[in-house]
Formats: sequence, structure tokens, C-alpha cells
Amino acid sequence: MNETLLDTRRKAQEQAALLPPLLVAAQKLAASVAMGTHGRRQAGQGEEFWQFRRAEPGDAWRNIDWRRSARSDVHYVRQREWQAAQSVFLWLDGGQSMNFSGHAKRDTKRERAHVIGLALAMLLVRAGERVGLIEDPDPPKSGQTQIDRITAQIGARETGADYGTPADRVFTKGSRVVFLSDFLGDWHAAKAAMIKAAERGVEGALVQILDPSEELFPYDGRTEFQSMAGAIRFETLRARGLKEAYQKRLTARKAELQVACQQSGWQYLCHHSAETAQPALMWLFQALERKH
Repeated sequence: MNETLLDTRRKAQEQAALLPPLLVAAQKLAASVAMGTHGRRQAGQGEEFWQFRRAEPGDAWRNIDWRRSARSDVHYVRQREWQAAQSVFLWLDGGQSMNFSGHAKRDTKRERAHVIGLALAMLLVRAGERVGLIEDPDPPKSGQTQIDRITAQIGARETGADYGTPADRVFTKGSRVVFLSDFLGDWHAAKAAMIKAAERGVEGALVQILDPSEELFPYDGRTEFQSMAGAIRFETLRARGLKEAYQKRLTARKAELQVACQQSGWQYLCHHSAETAQPALMWLFQALERKH
């Protein structure tokens, strides 16, 4: 076996060694959420039976279910489910701010975003939908191979900047988009992406992931604040004196996110990393249901 092949295999094994914890956590989380009928309860072309309804003027005779109609004095049409796959684009913020955790035993915001995002992808694929990361130039796909692809991409998308921004992407009409970020930095690029999506009739969900200490601001006395990338440093002798102003700005940012979502037809959720991930995943899965 030549050195090039050995080197390729070694690198692949090193990369694979980093994936199991995330895969296991995502699989466990996905399994904890009961599968619903995501995106499928709509009449149309498909193989699965949905329901009977009374025949109406204009219905073709070939669509009448004569066996069911024979049991009553009216004619019934057998409807099937619409099974066209839906495309879902995911943005998992790769900025350094997502590496923050206020407690050694608590997930970082990045870890929480990754496990929720990957578990959501698993549920969507099981429901027959197509899914992909917003940075991936290829269109969203379905199947286990796509889950493996997303898992590999997640581990290679971290940026050195304090705050990440979603890639510029043209979303296909009728698709859905999910953003998972702390949204604590300049979020104009994300807002622009939401507006661009809304103009194409694309809806989505925005999940703001925060550590509890970012909400409570439990700092007092002499404190040095430093951004995760080290680009920003600030030292104060009276950290408690900053609490009220900080919390007002955080509240204002949350309100700004919610207003932007309302204007774009998106949905908003604030999720704290000290909470279990299951409620956020269930909320997301339901938020992506097709509206009839």
C-alpha cells in the first residue's frame, strides 16, 4: 500500500474519530422525538392512502371508490397524500462566540446547535424530505448518505471570527430555512438572508441559542470580559453596574429578532443551553410543517 493511500486513510480515520459523539447524541435526540406526519398531510399525487371524501361536481368517475361508495347512498373519492419532498436548508453558526459555555459541565452553544441541527436533519430525512447545509453548493438531498455528508461538513465549518454569518444562497421556492445562532453580534447578513428568502415565499425558523449566564449576567466586582476570538477585551472594576444596561440591550436584540421573523413569516425561539434539547427539536420539527 503506497504512502499516499496510507496518509489518506489515516486522515479519514482521524476525522471519523471526532464524529461518533455527535452522531450518537443526535441519534439519541432524534429517537426521543415522536415522528409525526411532517409535511405530508395534503391531498395530491402519491402512493399512500389519506382519506375518503364525498364526491363533488367535477370529480372524474375513475376517482370514485366504488367499494366504499357501495356502503352508502353517496359516492366517495379516495384521496392520496401529496408526497413531494420538501427542501430544508440549515445554517449552524460557526462563529467563535458559539464556543462559549458558562459551566464546565454544560454544552457550549456550538455543541447544542450541532446536535439539534443534526437530529433535525435525521428526522427530516426519515420523513422523506431533503436537507442540506446552507454553505453546501450542492442542493439538499435525502438519505443516509446525506446525513453522513452533513456530519462531516459540520466538523469543518468553524470560522475564526467572533460571529458567523450565513452564506449567500438562493433558496428554492417552497423550501424551508433554519438558522441556529446566538445572534449576539452583527446579524445584518442573517436578516438580509431572511428578507431575501421571504421575497421568494420561503419561510423558516430562527433559534437563538444562549447560555444562562448570558441571560443572568452573574458578574460582580473586577471582571475582564473577552470575546471568544480574543478580538475584544474590556475590563471593569464594577461588573454589576453593567448588568442593567446589558440586559436591556439583550432584551432589545431579542425583540428585534422577533419583529424580523414576524415581518418575514418566520418563527422565533430562544433556547437555553442548560435546558434539554428535546423541546427545541420538537418545536423546530413542528415549525417546519407545511401550512395548508
